Amino acid sequence: MTSSPTPGDTPDRQPGAGLRADAERNRCRILAAARSLYARAGLGVSMASIAREAGVGQATLSRRFPSKDDLVAAVFAERMDAYAAAVTAALGDPDPWHGFTGYLHAICAMQAADRGFADVLTMTFPTAKTLEIRRAEAYDRLLELITRAKDTGHLRDDFTHQDVVILLIANAGVVTATGDAAPDTWRRLVAHMVRSYAAPGAPVPPLPEAPPPAALHRAMIRLTRDTTV
Repeated sequence: MTSSPTPGDTPDRQPGAGLRADAERNRCRILAAARSLYARAGLGVSMASIAREAGVGQATLSRRFPSKDDLVAAVFAERMDAYAAAVTAALGDPDPWHGFTGYLHAICAMQAADRGFADVLTMTFPTAKTLEIRRAEAYDRLLELITRAKDTGHLRDDFTHQDVVILLIANAGVVTATGDAAPDTWRRLVAHMVRSYAAPGAPVPPLPEAPPPAALHRAMIRLTRDTTV
């Protein structure tokens, strides 16, 4: 006796055949749904919600992506490449201090553009080997970038690589809290932090204007609603 698949559940393979075209379409639909939901709501979105958004059954989702780590790695593969490329570009800057500050702004901008990626940069995914390899590569280059920036005399000697992680965690919190109520608030946070990292006399970027009080008030109301739901 054989059981019928549930709606949205289609076998990925036929006997003697490769990956079916409909299975590949399902995979693309799952990735598109996950990318959209993660960008709006962060990585707290459930696998069941992603399956519903994609219009597939959970069995189909599980066949394509056995774990959440697998799905996250696939969704953010390109963004992790861009993250790694940002530090490579910073190392190519003839002014290491400018490269360093530009790198901080670039990665915080990536967080602001995608709440899911904001989470990715402050979490680890042990079973997502490729994603973690890219993160490790970027980390090694970051250490070199920090050393070069210190050698210019513009980056404080007591700055450590852990401070970058702290910045990312803080920025992720600001991005989540302000949302579309005050979406540029992160820029002021980053500017303040860069000023705190700078040694006396170091050139620093201008400080963006503070968000209007009404915008921050809306963000505070939004955050309160999100935490009480």
